[in-house]
Parts: sequence; structure tokens; C-alpha cells
Amino acid sequence: MFKKSTANDLVGWLLASPLLVILALFLVLPICMIVAVSFWGATEFSIYPAFQFENYQYLFESSVTYAVFFKTFLFTIITWFFCLIIGFTVAYFLAFHVHSLTWQIALFLLCTIPFWTSNIIRMISWIPFLGRNGIANQSLMSLGIIDEPLEWLLFSDFAVVLAFVHLYALFMVVPIFNTMMRIDKSLLEAARDAGASGFQTLTNIIIPLTKPGIMIGSIFVVTLVMGDFITVRFMSGSQSANVGRLISNDVALLRYPSAAATSVILLITVLITIGIMLRFVNIRKEL
Repeated sequence: MFKKSTANDLVGWLLASPLLVILALFLVLPICMIVAVSFWGATEFSIYPAFQFENYQYLFESSVTYAVFFKTFLFTIITWFFCLIIGFTVAYFLAFHVHSLTWQIALFLLCTIPFWTSNIIRMISWIPFLGRNGIANQSLMSLGIIDEPLEWLLFSDFAVVLAFVHLYALFMVVPIFNTMMRIDKSLLEAARDAGASGFQTLTNIIIPLTKPGIMIGSIFVVTLVMGDFITVRFMSGSQSANVGRLISNDVALLRYPSAAATSVILLITVLITIGIMLRFVNIRKEL
């Protein structure tokens, strides 16, 4: 029995070894390199290997760092909220109000059509719509709602959040829809037979059973928004910044140790955030 168990373990490790090698080369090793570079030193013209905490000391002593991290969390929370509302509503409609599987697939594919193009193209497409002389302002003025163009529609935090929601809402729709499709419809029928209202069914059955999907979608949205920098740059007109933009600026200035240190702090922050989120639900049931 012992020899058989040992042989099975060996076979299991051999089967998993290609994946372990890939993860080690393309995930673990790059992260280790970033951590190592974050302790290096830098001059005006070069960087040199060292073990010092100046990069981290500069980050934690700078008020800019806290302001940028606060702005990053603000963008993340607002984007997550609207993505959750949109994602849950779309998934609920597809799962419980569209009874034909053919129509469910067709409408779901319709939701994915904008994602067949590049993120950059979809993001930039908002600029002529939100501009001073864009479609939104011209329509509002034609309807008499406003007398002059709204300046805050474009190159503002509003534009950044709008682009984020547009870019990442589908990452909330897919896992929630997948979870809702697994809910036994007989539970909903039993709730109706017991006299439960639609709101009671939603809060006591659908939402609790959809928590794994909500959590998976939330992890996708949070990680994508916190690491994004190009959207903030274009949609804010370089008037706002997040941590990704801070890292991008350091890389552009060849300040690799500083960029690496900021990346490590961002990685730790994201991992802590995900760890806190996973405390509320067991997503293993979904996986």
C-alpha cells in the first residue's frame, strides 16, 4: 500500500512538473527579480546592485504616495460598485428572464461584441462622445438641459471611472452569470410557493448562492483597475494618477528600483485586498 501511494504521488508530481516549471519561470522568477531590484540603488545615470531601503523609505515618507494610493482605491471602489450593479443586473436578466438557451447564448455574445476590439480603441472612442463639442454635450444642449457644454465630462475622474466600467464590466457579468445558471430553479419555485416576494427570493436565495461568482468578478475588476495606468492617463488628460501611472512614470525615467519598490507595495496591497475579500466567501465551490 505504501509503495503504491508513493508511486501515485510520483506520477502526480511528474504530471504537474511542466506547469510548475512554467509558473516558476514566468511568475515566481519575475516577481523575485522585481523584489530584488526594489532594493537596488540608483544614480542620475545608472542603477547598481545593493541592499538598501531608500526606495521604500522614499515611498512611505512621500505624501504623494498616500495621495496616489488613495486615488487608486477610490477609482477601484467606484468602478467595482458600478460593475457589480451592471454585472448582476445583466446576469440576472439573462439567467432568469431569458428562458431560451439559444437567446441566452445570443444575448451573451452580444454583450461580448465590444470586447472583440482593443481596450485602447474602446477607451479612446469615449473622447469624441464626451468632448466639449461631442455627442453628449450637443445632445444635452439640443434638449435644453444645459446652456453650455459640460467641461467635466472629459479629462476628469468621471471619464476615468466611465472608461473603467466600460472596459471591465464584462469581467463581472461572466462569473455571476455562470453562478446563476447553476442555481436550481426548483428553489425559486419553492420560494414562490411558500409566499416569498421577489425581493425576498433575491436576498435570501439568489444573492447568497451567487456570492462565489460575485467574488470572482470582484477579484478580476479590483486587480485590473488597480494595475491599469493607460486608462487614467488618457481619460484624465494626465490630470489624475494612480499607482500604475506612478510606476509607468518611474520606468519612463529609467528609475527601475523605485518602480520595482512601488510594484512590490502594489502587489502586497492587491494580495491583502484579495485576502480580505476571500474571507467572506469560499470560491472553491465555484472553481
